[in-house]
Amino acid sequence: MKKQDSGSSPKLSTKTVNGESSPLKELFIDGIRDLYWAENHLVKSLPKMISAATSSALISAIESHLSETKGHVARIEQIFTLLGEKAVAKKCDAMEGLTKEGEGVIEETQPGSATRDAGIILASQKVEHYEIAAYNGLYQLATTLGLQEVADVLEQTLSEEKLADSKLSDIAGNEVNYKAADEL
Repeated sequence: MKKQDSGSSPKLSTKTVNGESSPLKELFIDGIRDLYWAENHLVKSLPKMISAATSSALISAIESHLSETKGHVARIEQIFTLLGEKAVAKKCDAMEGLTKEGEGVIEETQPGSATRDAGIILASQKVEHYEIAAYNGLYQLATTLGLQEVADVLEQTLSEEKLADSKLSDIAGNEVNYKAADEL
């Protein structure tokens, strides 16, 4: 018996993988489109964090990540090419929400304070953890689909996201959080 469409599931057309129809590949492509939007959105959002930060280590880390993020956009475009797909973004509500939260931290904290820097780190790590989850999940799907070259590209970015998160933890744990704790 064929299951009826309840209307609540995403409408993904099927493509072929090795000559067979694959809704999983379409789910994967949808995830890549979502991540493409997210990374492009970060390219626009990170300069706000740089401008609001005070710690030189934090500013340097965010500037470095901005540069990496531009590279992530280029890698996703490479993935679209490898898949024979047009580079089309799909709005990522999760990333939009995370960046709005980061902007809220800036608005709600004292300019020039270590507390603001601690908030920027916290907001940035939420973004990093989202990206780590997204890249890891897409890496797993690419591997399952036999898209090894695509998986390799995703794995490279995944490693960079993990390193960025680690840098933020180091800055928080070795400097910013202690300075923030001493503020009145």
